[in-house]
Amino acid sequence: MLDKSRSLDVDCVAYDLEDSVTLGKKPEARRNIRQFLQYRSAGIKENAVRINAVQTGLALDDLTEVLKAPNLDAIVVPKVNSPSDLSFVTDVIRHTLPERHNEDSSKAGTPPITILALVESAKAITDLGSICKASPYLSGLIFAAEDFALDLSLTRTPSLLEFLFARSAIATSCRAYNLTSIIDLVCTSYKGAEGQRTLEEECIGGKRLGFNGKQCIHPSQVDVVQKTFTPSGEELQWAVRISVANKKADQQGRGAWTLDGQMIDAPVVGKAQSIIKKAETCGLDVTSVTEKWKYQEPE
Repeated sequence: MLDKSRSLDVDCVAYDLEDSVTLGKKPEARRNIRQFLQYRSAGIKENAVRINAVQTGLALDDLTEVLKAPNLDAIVVPKVNSPSDLSFVTDVIRHTLPERHNEDSSKAGTPPITILALVESAKAITDLGSICKASPYLSGLIFAAEDFALDLSLTRTPSLLEFLFARSAIATSCRAYNLTSIIDLVCTSYKGAEGQRTLEEECIGGKRLGFNGKQCIHPSQVDVVQKTFTPSGEELQWAVRISVANKKADQQGRGAWTLDGQMIDAPVVGKAQSIIKKAETCGLDVTSVTEKWKYQEPE
């Protein structure tokens, strides 16, 4: 299983020490992951490890072992119910790897270990503001729908409406506190054409709520998720046209103008710039699109 992951071309792979590993196998799993992360796979941008929840008493042993891996980039912390969970993990990381967690580390080209927090309970949802401020290394939140449903005695339905408040709260909190990773719930359907359609629908819904990524539980889900969360050709074209025309509008002293009969003002321009930035991150050819629309004028 570990070796198969090396062939993936993804933003992040999270190797698990929590639910998928029985109690008696956890020491062996820790050693295996530490050994596995001696090497970096070309297609994986970020190597992460999901440790056990802080309240289990197993997190310290997890961190003590996996933080020795030279190619570890992030720690996924499950069942984060309060800021103290993240404070504990942050303290361990700083104590174990002080050379990567001081003011000079970024200058030396050694970025700190980042933290991703799994939001799984009503308590967490009601304290998102404090959780988002709990660690300087927190890079994002992940919504764990199944555990959240268990905590609230909810039944998951295809519409996902029972999760609307929680998902909106997570996406809004991440934006408010400048957390870059806003990761939506797992899609449990992945087999066959129907599973792929369900996955695509969930991705589109999550994107509309403000999420910029989604958890995958099977390699067959990766292409659909990446395609949906990457700006489409139409989105990029729209954004570039606005960006080009807005520069000319600025020169003309026009704060608001129109494009294709729609009013364009500062918030719309900001959205266009965000799409262009994301397209560049995703490796799209923004330069060619900009060249195509270089004569776009504000209407």
